[in-house]
Amino acid sequence: MLPSLPKWLRPAPDSAVAIDLRIGKSPWVEAVHLVWSVWVFITPTFVPGGYSLRWALLTLVSYPLFILLYALCLLLPRRIASRPAYGLIALCLVLLPWYPSGISYFIFGCVMLRMHFPQSVFVYLGQLLLANAAFLGAALWIGYPWQSIAWTPIMTLVIGLVVNVERATKEKDAEIRLSHDEVRRLAATAERERIGRDLHDLLGHTLSLITLKLELSRKLFDRDPAAARRELEDAEAVARHALAEVRSAVTGIRATDLAAELASARLMLESSGVHLDYDLPPPGLAEDTERGLALVLREAATNITRHARAGAARIGFTRDGQHLQVLVADDGVGGVDRDGNGLGGMRERVARLGGTLSIESPRGQGTRLHLRLPLAAPNATAAAPDPAAATCGARLAEFAAVAGEAAP
Repeated sequence: MLPSLPKWLRPAPDSAVAIDLRIGKSPWVEAVHLVWSVWVFITPTFVPGGYSLRWALLTLVSYPLFILLYALCLLLPRRIASRPAYGLIALCLVLLPWYPSGISYFIFGCVMLRMHFPQSVFVYLGQLLLANAAFLGAALWIGYPWQSIAWTPIMTLVIGLVVNVERATKEKDAEIRLSHDEVRRLAATAERERIGRDLHDLLGHTLSLITLKLELSRKLFDRDPAAARRELEDAEAVARHALAEVRSAVTGIRATDLAAELASARLMLESSGVHLDYDLPPPGLAEDTERGLALVLREAATNITRHARAGAARIGFTRDGQHLQVLVADDGVGGVDRDGNGLGGMRERVARLGGTLSIESPRGQGTRLHLRLPLAAPNATAAAPDPAAATCGARLAEFAAVAGEAAP
């Protein structure tokens, strides 16, 4: 839809429309504020002889220009996004002697002055005061009654501050979202580096030792078969020990998935003003269960951040025989009466794990998600071999066994 627009009307990477696109909103969401331009067509009802041929012609010429300037405020890079806002103010001042409806253009221009320009609130207030002083001076000089224009500075101040606080909140949310993505990226990088170091420490020395013993057994094969057999037995023992260490390391890697997701959820919620208290996940979870549960908890934390308006949340784990009970609770507004995309996706993930998800969300009393997941037997989970590690260890042991059989 947007690529079909002329190049000069496509949103800059740091424009308001581009930010909406990055967070999944429609590029037309900002157009809702144009509803207030209805006052262009209502104002003549308060002016004697307001609806006239002159009013119609000036509206026909100025209103499309107003729409264009408003769009440019949302499409231009933030460093120059205030220029069309000055154009809206100028459009009002030029038309003011003949066109009272142009006051609406002035209000829009004042509001849009700080849509994306990186300046302090005090600078923005100074610009508002100067713009309103110019407007009041021109209106009084033209002969507008002061009663009909006294409300304009109040409107520009109130609406301008409200809209720009909303804009600042949206930009802050975008920064928080970027920081969350960066934290996850850094955590993933650190985890990869840790895995690499662990595997190097575990297997580097061990494989070198196995190689050395196999070389020694080959050299001793003809001269001292008994010594060669002992070296092969040592190599087999070292290979089995390496296999056990790899299994232990893989178990530790799996255990970090859910713990890392809980830490990430706390970071996201705390940055949004929600205190999260959580239990440590139980040990011995199956790999599929742990990863699926981590994704469910990520979606639950995202829902709390976006919709719950909560002050505190809790994630608890309880073993119930061969099942794991998980509680995700918040003290927000509640009132969830149907599944959206988030809850629907969570139900699908839980169902794939063989579990169930139920929700309690009385209005005004927060929301509680109850998950019940089947658990694999802890011993069976711990004993389940990792395919890659088992293959590596088995081949080393097989090689040692073949070499041992070749000895007399």
